[in-house]
Amino acid sequence: MQIPSSSFLLLLLSSISALSSAKDSSEKKDAGPKDAPLEQDDIPKPTTFNGQTVPPITQLNGAKIRQDIANGNWLVEAYSPWCPHCKQLAPKWQTIYEFYYTSNPVPGSKEPIDPRSSLNSFSRYYNFKFAKLDCVAFADACGDLGVHSFPTLILFKNGDEVKRQTGDGKMEKLSGFIEESLETIRPGSRPRGGVIVPEVGAKGTGDLEDDDTPEHEGSAKMKSKERPKGEAKQKNLFQEPTRLGETPNPNGTSKPLTAESFQQHVTRTLDPWFVKFYVPWCHHCQAMGPSWAALAREMKGQINIGEVNCDIEKRLCKDAHISGYPNMVLFKGPERVNYEGLRGLGDLKDYAEKAVEAVTGIPDVTSEEFEKLEETEPVIFTYFYDHATTSEDFQALERLPLHVMGRARVVKTNDKDLIKRFRISTWPRLIVSKDGKASTFRGLMPKHMRDVPRLITWMRNNWLPLVPELSATNAHDVMQDKFAVLGILSRDRTDEFEIARREIKNAAIEWMDKQNQAFELERQELRDAKQLRVEEAEDRKDQNALRDAKLIRVNEEEIKRKEVVFAWADGAFWERWIRTTFGVSVHDGDRVIIYDLESHRYWDATFTGNPIVPSRTSILETLPKVVVNPPKLPPKATGSHISHFFFRIRRAFTIHPFVSVPVSLGMVLVLLLVQRLLRRRGIRLSNTGRALGFNMDSKEGLLGTTQPNGKVD
Repeated sequence: MQIPSSSFLLLLLSSISALSSAKDSSEKKDAGPKDAPLEQDDIPKPTTFNGQTVPPITQLNGAKIRQDIANGNWLVEAYSPWCPHCKQLAPKWQTIYEFYYTSNPVPGSKEPIDPRSSLNSFSRYYNFKFAKLDCVAFADACGDLGVHSFPTLILFKNGDEVKRQTGDGKMEKLSGFIEESLETIRPGSRPRGGVIVPEVGAKGTGDLEDDDTPEHEGSAKMKSKERPKGEAKQKNLFQEPTRLGETPNPNGTSKPLTAESFQQHVTRTLDPWFVKFYVPWCHHCQAMGPSWAALAREMKGQINIGEVNCDIEKRLCKDAHISGYPNMVLFKGPERVNYEGLRGLGDLKDYAEKAVEAVTGIPDVTSEEFEKLEETEPVIFTYFYDHATTSEDFQALERLPLHVMGRARVVKTNDKDLIKRFRISTWPRLIVSKDGKASTFRGLMPKHMRDVPRLITWMRNNWLPLVPELSATNAHDVMQDKFAVLGILSRDRTDEFEIARREIKNAAIEWMDKQNQAFELERQELRDAKQLRVEEAEDRKDQNALRDAKLIRVNEEEIKRKEVVFAWADGAFWERWIRTTFGVSVHDGDRVIIYDLESHRYWDATFTGNPIVPSRTSILETLPKVVVNPPKLPPKATGSHISHFFFRIRRAFTIHPFVSVPVSLGMVLVLLLVQRLLRRRGIRLSNTGRALGFNMDSKEGLLGTTQPNGKVD
């Protein structure tokens, strides 16, 4: 509702009247106990929602609003008591507030929690508060906030405005505005499909029951006519996913799933499901049909197998982000992993068996059990915890194994010997161990250890063994955005093969140690630079500079460098690719190539000009001269010189977009000038032709000139 320009005077007079009334009330209160007290109906009272007491929404004081919203996230409704739209929004706003205030963001204990003290309360988990601001009583404050229409919802973060929304809206629109904000505050913490909000004025979420079930008074039942087609009937938004307790895949068949059964059996449970999305007319889907049916028989009683016909369940497949067929996805509650392997029965069964192992829980190991694992597992992710580790930490941990299954093992421990061995001093901590060499996840704060997307990204960057064999499945992980030290070896020369692998491994271990030392040195340099600024500010007694210096954060992520990965390739299996890319033949002996796939370049010789061989010395004396920018050794291109030239130009434009724009404009201007000069040159050539007796404008045949009458002799 827009405020008319003529209403500002009325608004000002109303503000003065309100202030005068407040002053009169204050004077009467000071007069003595004989004056009438404030009526009880004017005092906001607590309400009840889901059986929990909900305090009134905070009423902000315009005079100190900046101090009140300086910390945390505040969603403020700026309203006017006489605005009809504000009156329509009031019951919706109250219900939304009660709904979120009593919700549990992280599934945990089923016992009721205290929203004021529990770490799992909505307010404390998101540091999110609801508030109201009366723009009649505090017109200046609303003017400073730029409020020109009522009602206006404004989201603040630490006192700064993030976004706003104006006007009355439906419950779903209000919830969508809040859900988008919460997902920004804690990425990955909100349901993908949004939430089902209660009805206006409801006193609890209740259950969304079938239409023929009696509806309790004040429940949050959603009418079937309001539910979008294909949407499953759900229970409480923050209902904890639970196992159904049934034997998985009891009949050994692939279960057809609809939108409702998918929601019931897959999304709202912790039971693992391996689901195929297909369409009947797809030839690849038809060819895969017998293998999928055989997989269901083979995995009877181990894991649920399902299938979704995307011709019928189009909305479900769209929500699942299915773009090609067939598409196989492994689900466990909110987690999903896309299957990217081959479609044969053996490959599918091997993947399903690894999935069963990954979802059975993370084992708690002792020092002896860990040492036995090291004998068989090349990569082990170990989660160290102590008595103070919370349920939220363990819930984040339980989401990790599914994303690294088949590539690494995930275990947890609080064994004292392992803590001493890996020098763990803060908890919880996540490390990765490769052949006894450990690397630690850099996040130290509790919120970092609960940031599942960040943890998964780090694990994917570290799930390769110390020196893996190059294969079709890991080639992208080995070479993408990295320097790949690639040993080209032959299995036919058994003795030389084992020695070469050992030398490459020793070089990898030594390089890793040197890089860790260099990282610690760079981090110490950043700390020293910060300390120098602090000391300089103290010497000058400059309090502002001292405060700025102390606020400097030593961000470990700022230390950027291109990763180096060591691997070896079977020269006979990859012979054609090696010969066409690097011009090397495995029959000439074992070689080492340092490959930069991103830049289409490689190095195959040391600084002396000799080929790089599988030797620790040969590799380590060449690698430092390659990874610096610019490299001290000249690289070779994997393509022709012309294609490499155009690739360099394209890469430069991609890396420096702000430079590429003026360069592109300059090239266009040059082309226009050249075209203009050519046109002028063409005119001069024409004039010269006429001077020499050639008529450039007339039609001239090959055997003679054209006569005036147009006839040719």
